[in-house]
Amino acid sequence: MIGQETPEVERKVVAILKILSDSPDPLGGRVIARRLNAFGIDLGERAVRYHLKLMDERGLTCPMGTRDGRYITQQGMEELKCALVRDRVGAIAARIELLAYQTSLDPEKLSGDVPINVSLFRREDFGDAISLMKDAFRNGLCVSDLVATASEGEVLGEVTVPQDRIGLLTVSNVTITGALLKAGVPLDIKFGGVLQFRNNRPLRFVELIECSGCSISPTEIFIASRMTNVGEAASSGEGKILAHFHELPSPCRPVVETVIGRLNGAGIGGVIALGKPNEMVCEMPAGINKIGIILHSGLNPVASAAEAGIEVVNHAMSGVIDYRRLKRFHDL
Repeated sequence: MIGQETPEVERKVVAILKILSDSPDPLGGRVIARRLNAFGIDLGERAVRYHLKLMDERGLTCPMGTRDGRYITQQGMEELKCALVRDRVGAIAARIELLAYQTSLDPEKLSGDVPINVSLFRREDFGDAISLMKDAFRNGLCVSDLVATASEGEVLGEVTVPQDRIGLLTVSNVTITGALLKAGVPLDIKFGGVLQFRNNRPLRFVELIECSGCSISPTEIFIASRMTNVGEAASSGEGKILAHFHELPSPCRPVVETVIGRLNGAGIGGVIALGKPNEMVCEMPAGINKIGIILHSGLNPVASAAEAGIEVVNHAMSGVIDYRRLKRFHDL
């Protein structure tokens, strides 16, 4: 609908929808006109009312009785979500950078914040899901076997567990990225993908999504699309798992090895392969004076449950949590 208008009209309509979506109360033309200044849009009260009338006709907004106030409809929310997709391009890479900066884990003191993923299971499925995830945790197809759980109404990172659900927290591989950042090692965030294992060894990527052009977590996409078989990889050494490929300057390799060793002491693993200069890693070439590093996805165990038909909603990279809240998976 919006796309049928000129770019300038589209920009105004999207801005109005955004203002209404951010407000818990209905808003009138005067308030909206004032708030549009924050978007760099100078639109008078009368012009705002004209746009609101057209938006009412399209079902994007709805008036509150005979008053001037409007609220955004569900159709308006969907239209806003679609219209803003271009603003979310690269959002995953930006999210990784933000959470890496927020990482404050001290592996020696076993304290500080670590980035996390949150997976929501139906309460009646949780026991089966735990059983299905055991092999992946046991065989190291994860970032860490440190987890946490939460019941409905409780909060994990930025996610509040809804009714009749249980939340499972897994450690995100951004923890490694953050630790390297704190050690002065810059990472070039490249791809999330599906990595083929053969004879218990990583072979090659068979699917890739570039993080810089992605608005949704690649791991969430691959799990929802049933493109993995982590369960088979864990039990037989043959299968496809979730992994990430990044690059870093080749002179940093000794520092990286030191950081990885310190993280291992805190129960944080997740490194599948660390390349050498001028060498490919799992058939992936690195740039000039760069080496590649491949990291497990923290959601690999969850993928093994989803493969078996367990319903799960994943929120990758959903904030940070105090390391001291975590416990071993086998203690659940």
